[in-house]
Amino acid sequence: MLPVTVLYDAALTVSLPPQISGPSGMNALAHCVEALYAEDANPLITLAAVEGIRALSRALPIVVRQPDDLDARSDAQYGAWLGGMVLGAVGMAIHHKLCHTLGGSFNLPHAEVHTVILPHATAFNRDAAPEAMRLIADALGTSDAAQGLYDLAVQIGAPSSLKEIGMPRDGLDRAATLATTNPYYNPRPIDFPGVLQLLEDAYKGTRPK
Repeated sequence: MLPVTVLYDAALTVSLPPQISGPSGMNALAHCVEALYAEDANPLITLAAVEGIRALSRALPIVVRQPDDLDARSDAQYGAWLGGMVLGAVGMAIHHKLCHTLGGSFNLPHAEVHTVILPHATAFNRDAAPEAMRLIADALGTSDAAQGLYDLAVQIGAPSSLKEIGMPRDGLDRAATLATTNPYYNPRPIDFPGVLQLLEDAYKGTRPK
């Protein structure tokens, strides 16, 4: 379903608990990250995606610390709108494939899965999409895209491991198989050992190297 009109009102989000607001913002940020290395990426979408990362990364720490800060809420909604726009314009990659697999097959919470997987999917693609990594890191104000995303999640008190959101350890092989059977486009070739390692790192919640 596609809406005809969407109204953004920051005042309506003030009662949304920080533990929901933070991961929801990371979910929107994931759209921006994957838009930067999408198969059909283009300069306009790149500008929007970078701006979305910048807005969300500066707003989310304030939103979770001061839930009634309307300026931060508005900034977060601005970033989320950009995330939705790029999601509707270009394709997604390994991060979204994994999140759909984990959410659909293991009944894991949607936004939290995005939050946990995003740094590790970014690290997975690090060498295959260097320009995207540079743009992400610059927008986050850090030297490494994957580490910056992980640190942001920790800063806002969001989950950092699949284990803590209910993923069974014995399901990782099945998840890797499902994600590699009919993979989305991805800048780095999708292979079972690589995806399984990604999932194992996400299960443990280790900071990307």
